[in-house]
Amino acid sequence: MAVQTNTRVLLSKVRGLLQFIQKRHRVKTKWAATSPKLSATDLALQNHDAMYNMQLGELWPSVRVSLLTERKYGALVNNFSCDDTATYLQSLGCQDFIASSVHMEGSKSADSVIPPNSESLQFDQPIEGTYTDLTRASISPNVKCFVFPKGDISRFKPARPDSCGYLSCYLMDAASVLPVLALNVQKGQSVLDLCAAPGGKTLALLQTQAIRFLWANDWSGSRMSRLQRTLKSCLPSDLCSEDNLCITSLDGRKWQEVGENTFDKVLVDVPCTTDRHSLVEEDNNIFSRSRTKEKQSLPLLQTQLLLSALQAVRIGGEVMYSTCTLSQLQNQCVVEQAMSLAKEELGISAEVVDLQPFTTLFQETFYFAPGINVGVMVLPHLTANFGPIYFCKLRRLS
Repeated sequence: MAVQTNTRVLLSKVRGLLQFIQKRHRVKTKWAATSPKLSATDLALQNHDAMYNMQLGELWPSVRVSLLTERKYGALVNNFSCDDTATYLQSLGCQDFIASSVHMEGSKSADSVIPPNSESLQFDQPIEGTYTDLTRASISPNVKCFVFPKGDISRFKPARPDSCGYLSCYLMDAASVLPVLALNVQKGQSVLDLCAAPGGKTLALLQTQAIRFLWANDWSGSRMSRLQRTLKSCLPSDLCSEDNLCITSLDGRKWQEVGENTFDKVLVDVPCTTDRHSLVEEDNNIFSRSRTKEKQSLPLLQTQLLLSALQAVRIGGEVMYSTCTLSQLQNQCVVEQAMSLAKEELGISAEVVDLQPFTTLFQETFYFAPGINVGVMVLPHLTANFGPIYFCKLRRLS
């Protein structure tokens, strides 16, 4: 009986103590399961706000709004189609920005289309040894890309097969055509597209109708299937023969095992954080937590791919490096690092091409960020929502 009494007393004391102990000290909250999780797009926006607000200054708010707005596609005309696509697109009120830019007389000063407060941008000093080789006459007349006028929110309908079974055009960000134009492929040259998928730039290269042989490569198997579908839907079978076109899925970082000092031109459109996609699409988003290490290793991968491109191009040939991100770490820094490593470790010297004469041709269509001395950056803008696209042209000297 005494034992039972003592037990009751003890339990009553314990209950009294529990009344004064807050619940959070008695029960451990499983915060990892109960705390709200940020989506990949939210993480991307946080990253962009922190990085680009510092990089772009007062320009960032307007660029931010543009990135969060639906992009404005251009229609790359397929020259191998049986339809008169150009006439049809003109009837919609569209304009071939390439032809109109190249033939425009008395181009305005580049400063007239630079967004306000551009003096807030700060970039690195020019790399020593730049040169200029692009003129109005060097732009390929065969590449045609139509866009709706500034401020026109119309969108192109998906292209359908023509009477020959080919798509009449390919919808892509119009700014993505600029690296292909700036590469300036000449008649009879061989070209390597090191990171070709999903195929927009590859198709634009073939529209020049100047390439003797094109090697299209991409390491990703899933992306390669998209590339093959794109080319099959737009190109005649004879153009896809082994004598004209080679499609492979090799590790672009190890291209020296395939061949060095081979191609006249190399396009290396590297994997990047794809700023616009990462803000609006959860699917395959580089900012998802499962891809954190992959995102962190991007600058290294980009540098390795650019080094491979410099090895693949012949002496005197040219390499075009491009991304679709605003990140300096993935743009100018990669170019500088690759040029330094190429010289120190591979004995390859290269120089940067001055693309200012090229950008002057297209200043009425695109907004080029001022102050960038290592390459060109197209800034998104609401009136003509293209980009972001970065590209830098290198010429191998030794």
